[in-house]
Amino acid sequence: QVQLVESGGGLVQAGGSLRVSCAASGLTFSMCAMGWFRQASGKEREWVACISSASSTYYADSVKGRFTISRDNAKKMVYLQMNSLKPEDTAVYYCAASRRVSYCSSQPGAYDTWGQGTQVTVSS
Repeated sequence: QVQLVESGGGLVQAGGSLRVSCAASGLTFSMCAMGWFRQASGKEREWVACISSASSTYYADSVKGRFTISRDNAKKMVYLQMNSLKPEDTAVYYCAASRRVSYCSSQPGAYDTWGQGTQVTVSS
């Protein structure tokens, strides 16, 4: 069964840090591009970051310099380290995997497997 499970969300003060994790199972993880998306209440889902199978990384302008995406193929894990958090970073964060392409994409349609999401709340 193909599955992504996020963890590590929570409540943090503005300026703080948090790391969310995503555990993958049932897929050839090392060949997948992995992405993080987020959805704030009342807003559309937006792309945050992605990492290719070759570990090339790309970031949305809104998080560049503050967030870092990484992967551990041996553990089938992908991480999103979030520093200097802002209240506008508050959202449900979703992990996504693409079994079709190994390169990064900011488009949700490129990903075929999604996690259930983890809530990140940044207080001011």
